Amino acid sequence: MLDTLPLSRKQLRSIAQANARICIWHGAVRSGKTIASLLAWLLAVADAPPSGLIIVVGRSLQTIERNVFEPLSDPALFGPVARQIRHTRGATTATVLGRTVHLIGAADARAEGRLRGLTASLAYVDELTLLPEAFFVQLLARLSVPGARVLATTNPDSPRHWAKVGYLDRAGELDLRAWHFRLDDNPSLSQAYVAALAAEYVGLWRRRMIDGAWVVAEGAIYDMWDEQQHVVDELPAMRRHWVGCDYGTTNPFAALLLGLGIDDRLYVVGEWRHDARAAHRQLTDAQYSARLRTWLAERDVAPEWTFVDPSAASFITQLWADGHPGVARANNDVLDGIRSTATALDSGLLRIHRSCTGLLDELPGYAWSEEAAQKGEDKPIKQNDHSCDALRYVIHSTAHEWRHLITQQP
Repeated sequence: MLDTLPLSRKQLRSIAQANARICIWHGAVRSGKTIASLLAWLLAVADAPPSGLIIVVGRSLQTIERNVFEPLSDPALFGPVARQIRHTRGATTATVLGRTVHLIGAADARAEGRLRGLTASLAYVDELTLLPEAFFVQLLARLSVPGARVLATTNPDSPRHWAKVGYLDRAGELDLRAWHFRLDDNPSLSQAYVAALAAEYVGLWRRRMIDGAWVVAEGAIYDMWDEQQHVVDELPAMRRHWVGCDYGTTNPFAALLLGLGIDDRLYVVGEWRHDARAAHRQLTDAQYSARLRTWLAERDVAPEWTFVDPSAASFITQLWADGHPGVARANNDVLDGIRSTATALDSGLLRIHRSCTGLLDELPGYAWSEEAAQKGEDKPIKQNDHSCDALRYVIHSTAHEWRHLITQQP
């Protein structure tokens, strides 16, 4: 099995040494840690005692399928062993080397109940830092068969994250082994791919995902923001348009019009805001819908999609009822959305027209919460962020449309 892949010395060493109760592979994306951990896990499955369950854990069943069973089933990666991996998409069990394996999604603390009462001999955890701490504690308690082990992978997170403070930093006190991986620990990556991957991460994410460092989120979220570089007074002709909306009743309502210029750059070409406190008047969903459509009609723009704050269910329903075209719930993954926006800004792909005063006022002060960072969490300060949220919605929801343009920017 080990002869089918080009493995680095660190990968081989980690596989050979993965005999502690807790084994953790952590570091940069695409650094080879997942392949090494999967190989170590397959060897552990082959040697697992007949008593006790074998478990694979991830944030969801879909992520387990994508990150664990798709590579395991690939003959190009695992050779003949791939034929001994059997899993039907959507099923909560699989067969690996003749053993039944149970798949458990752990999106929140309630998932802890799925572990109650079971006895396990072996577990594999995909993306450890995305799991609730209480779930991992309960998982360790369930690993009660003599010689039971958990093998886990993760990208770095905050240095105050429970996985770092409670486990990695206490490796000397626990029956734990860990291996830190960087991009150059993966011998199968080309220089062109590494360069393209590095271009997709900036700021905090570059340090975590490319350098593999456990660093805190602090200061300005968009620390690459430069008004001289990112703000424009003139706009080229646009080939495509999208809208992002952050819904508010007592808080400001913000809509941003994003365009793709004929020069293959993204431009925030316009903004419409209503601040109920400042105007001393709240608007209904129907009034917001009418004003949004009037604003777009005045600009003679028909956006391909309008991405709306997914929590604004009544407003989305109103837009549908009014026949507004291309209404969609925005992708509201906050950290991934911030990363997409930071990448667009840092690469020079995104520009903002000077008329977008609400957004321009908010961007310099959009910052990480120090209080959340003390708890090991990455969260923005939730104030004066309505246009920033609208920007995040439309940028992240269209990332598949523009990400390929990054390498074309000077």
